Amino acid sequence: MKLKQITVSIENSPGRLLEVTEALANAGINLRALSLVDTGDFGQLRLLVSDVQSARRIMMEKSLPARVDEVVAVEIADKPGSFAKLLKPLLSKKINVLYTYAFTGFSADNAVMIFRFSDNDKAIEILQKTGVKLLDAEAFGVLDTRE
Repeated sequence: MKLKQITVSIENSPGRLLEVTEALANAGINLRALSLVDTGDFGQLRLLVSDVQSARRIMMEKSLPARVDEVVAVEIADKPGSFAKLLKPLLSKKINVLYTYAFTGFSADNAVMIFRFSDNDKAIEILQKTGVKLLDAEAFGVLDTRE
């Protein structure tokens, strides 16, 4: 139930995001989700892509530090309170959310939350017990290669 996500450190300068996304597009790699966070002179670009291994290779060829992290994708109702309801059982088991990002449009009435937890495996176990819908690589059309 875990997805592989590419995290790339990019300079906060004009054209860097374009360079990354254009390189992926030229290789036929589709973006499934992304988040870009400012950390000063650099940004942390987190990407779910259609081909993880190829995307990482391309970033390394461009001398852009890239690593592969495991994340958890959860589909929740796109309505007030859904996010808080999802978090409550995690708190009781002392699972911390290291980061999260979200998007809508995956399905008609739901949103997708991408998480990195302090313990992804334990979080998955808890979420499954509460009936939360977890999404796998196939749901995103992601080639899930092992590194």
